[in-house]
Amino acid sequence: MPRVRIEPSNVEFEAQVGESLVEAAERAGFYWPVGCARKGECSNCACDVISGIGRLSAMGRYERANLIRQRGPRSIEDPRLRFGCQARVQGDVVVYKRGVEPL
Repeated sequence: MPRVRIEPSNVEFEAQVGESLVEAAERAGFYWPVGCARKGECSNCACDVISGIGRLSAMGRYERANLIRQRGPRSIEDPRLRFGCQARVQGDVVVYKRGVEPL
C-alpha cells in the first residue's frame, strides 16, 4: 500500500490506491481540514505536494476551475498545489498541510 506523510506534523499513514488524500487520512484516524464536505469547492483542504507529485492522480478540470475561482489564476501555475479531497493516491507521497491531526 502507498504511504502518505504529512508535514510539518510528520503524520504518516497508508492509503489505498485511488483513495483521496482526505479519505486516506480519515480512514487512518486523522482529521484533515475541509469546508465543503469533500466536494472540491472551498479549497480548505488544499495542500502542497513536497514529493511524489507524479504519484497522485492528474488534476481534473473541476479541481483546476475551483482552484482558479478560490485562489486566482496564478494558483494553477504551481502543479504542487492540490486539493486533498480531489488528489487520488497512486503511490508514496509527502505533502505539506497544517491542521492534520488525530481524530
